[in-house]
Amino acid sequence: MTEDVHSALTRDIRDAILVGEFVPGQRLVETDLGDRFGASRASARLALLNLANEGLVERLPNRGARVRAITVEQAVEIVEARLALEALVARKAAERRSEEDAAELRVLREGIERAIAGGDLAEYSRLNQEMDRVLLAASGHELAADLLERLWAQSARHQFRLAYQPGRAQVSGPQHVAIIDAVLAGDGPAAEAATRLHLESVLDALRAS
Repeated sequence: MTEDVHSALTRDIRDAILVGEFVPGQRLVETDLGDRFGASRASARLALLNLANEGLVERLPNRGARVRAITVEQAVEIVEARLALEALVARKAAERRSEEDAAELRVLREGIERAIAGGDLAEYSRLNQEMDRVLLAASGHELAADLLERLWAQSARHQFRLAYQPGRAQVSGPQHVAIIDAVLAGDGPAAEAATRLHLESVLDALRAS
């Protein structure tokens, strides 16, 4: 298998974990994964190692691997760390974003507002993730990118559940739009402040869950 196929297998297992096809505490058997995704046992083993490094999977001595269960308290700590990093990324994105980045953000802004108006929470969640990726690329901050990729993976299940809470999109949607608007305006401090406001509201929602 090539490295690209290994990456694809890691992504497929990751996505299955994030959407709840594999639940916290569930054992992940290499042979079963290979059968399901059409991969070799060695490839499944490598994918599980990758996911263990991301914090989504934990490997147990002589017992294989299982989906890591992340408590609300741990999720809060992860978002607290994300707050500092994402605020930095938003400020850098506002300072460094290209016209191509700006064009992508405008499309995302329209999509987010349309998804909220139409009650399409699945699309809204997808667009939020895409917005994070665009801002990260626009920021050009490689260290933050490496750290945030891991933190996003670890907190994704809690984020996914929050996105489907009644009324949550009506709160977070305008916050995402405010972040985009500040970045488009090239206003670093405003982008940083809007990001902090958004993630503080995520923390409040997590603590109340």
